[in-house]
This record gives sequence, C-alpha cells and structure tokens, in this order.
Amino acid sequence: MTTQITHPRLRLSVRVLAPLVLGAIILGAWQFATASGAVAPTLLPPPGEVFARFGADFASGELVKYAGITVLEALLGCLLAAGVALPMGYLIARARIAEAAVSPYLAASQAIPAIAIAPLLVIWVGYGLLPIMLLCALLVFFPVVLSTVLGLRTIGKDVLEAAQLDGAHGWSMLRHIEWPLALPAVLTGLRNGFTLSVTGAVVGELVMGGHGLGMVLSVQSMSMDTTGLFATLVMLALIAIVIYMAMLVVESATDPMRPAARDRARVVEAKEAEAEPVITPALARITILSRPTGRVAGPRERAYTLESGVA
Repeated sequence: MTTQITHPRLRLSVRVLAPLVLGAIILGAWQFATASGAVAPTLLPPPGEVFARFGADFASGELVKYAGITVLEALLGCLLAAGVALPMGYLIARARIAEAAVSPYLAASQAIPAIAIAPLLVIWVGYGLLPIMLLCALLVFFPVVLSTVLGLRTIGKDVLEAAQLDGAHGWSMLRHIEWPLALPAVLTGLRNGFTLSVTGAVVGELVMGGHGLGMVLSVQSMSMDTTGLFATLVMLALIAIVIYMAMLVVESATDPMRPAARDRARVVEAKEAEAEPVITPALARITILSRPTGRVAGPRERAYTLESGVA
C-alpha cells in the first residue's frame, strides 16, 4: 500500500495563492465592466471608488463601530445556538427514538425563511438585541446539530468498544473519546454557522431595526448611495473571511490528529533529505521507508512493515 503525503508548504502556498488569484480575476472583470461602459456607475461603481469609500469610512471609525455591534449580535446568537444544538445533536446521535421524533421538525424548520420569523420575534420579545440574537441562533442551530450528529456517528464502533473495555462510560467516554474525535466536525458546523449568524444579524437589523451594519445598509439603500452600499458589503465580506480563518486556526489547534500530521511532515522532510525517517508513536500505522531504488529492505524494516500492516 502506498501512502501519499502532501507537503505542508505546498498546501499553505495553495491556500494563500488560490484565493488571491481568484480575487484578482474578479476585480479585473469588475473593472473591465465599469470601464467599458457596459454597466452604469450608478448600478455598479468602479472598484477604485468602492475601496476609496471603504478606506474613508473605515478610517473614520464609524464602520468599525457598526461592524462591532453586528459581530457581537452574531457571536451571542452563535453561542446560544451551540448551547442548545450540541446536547440535541448528541441525543439524536445516541438515541434512535430521539432522532425519529425530532428530525422531521428540524427538516421542516429549514423551510421557514428567517425574514418571515423576524416579525414574530418582534411581537413576542420586542425590539433590541434579544430578537436579533434569537434570529441568529435559529440560523445557526440546524448546521451545528447536523455536524454534531455527523461527528459522533463517524466514530468507529471498534474505538468505542475498546474504550468500554478500558472502563470508559458515560461522562468519561464523552470527555476522552467522543468529544475529541467529533470536535473537527463540530467546529466545521460552528464555522459555517457563525458566518450564517452574521447574515442573520444583518437581516434582523434590516427588518427589526438595530445599530449595526444592517442599519447602515438600510440608510444607504434609501439614499441610493450605491458606492456606500458596496463599501459596507466589503466590510461584511471581510468579517466573514476573518471569522472563517479564525475558526480554521481553532480547528487546526484542537485537531486530535495534529501530532500525527506533524510527524508525517517530519517524515517527508527526512525523505526529501534522502535520510531514513524517524518513526514516532503517532505514526504507528503509517510507515514510509526512504531507501534508494534497488536496495533490499533489511530484516528489521521488513518486520516493522509487516507489524504495522503497510506493504
């Protein structure tokens, strides 16, 4: 069996360069559309004017203040949703009767648009931070539940049975086995949910009123300030990118397989240096023997290869 490992530096360069190249292509097409006169500036302002307006609004501090309010609303809504969705996801993943009872209602809830729920939240709880936070939580709840269920159900039965033989059960099983192994999937759901929560905060401010970027968009729309609208949208896009990248860092830092990945990187570096890689405990099931073509593996190498199950 051949084990293919991608060099971490190559992965990093692709992650950095690919979005930059795509962004340059989009900006180039945008500039061409406005410069050629195909689109009127009142409908689509040139990118230079948009970024100049964004820089001015950002430097004045007003845009940052409104963005902070929107992010706070989104964060509180995301935390509220996680506090309810994580236990619900665990219950659905571990109790078939709970899945049968709850799943149809979860699916039905996704057919109701958020903008239709907003007026009801105003009637029930009034104006202010609370209804916007509840709207954000409703948007985040479903993806977090799904990711939690997925993360728990992808844990192999052999792993759970081995942990039970070692005496793990109940809270100890959840803390030491289920939660660490399901955490990457849960964080993926939270990452997607947090960006949805920002959308919920903006929609809530547009419908229910507020003091964040949704209010700014409403004022700019009524005044036909197209350039200002695009500048505010750029701010929202930057917020989403920062949240996305921050959650990726958290996922990487909490990944239970990170030690193995680090050891695989060490093996790749050793192989590139044409040296024998050091086999570490985290690579107990991954063996890469760096040897020149034509060299016959020694007895120790053959024994380790057979023991680890790698041909």
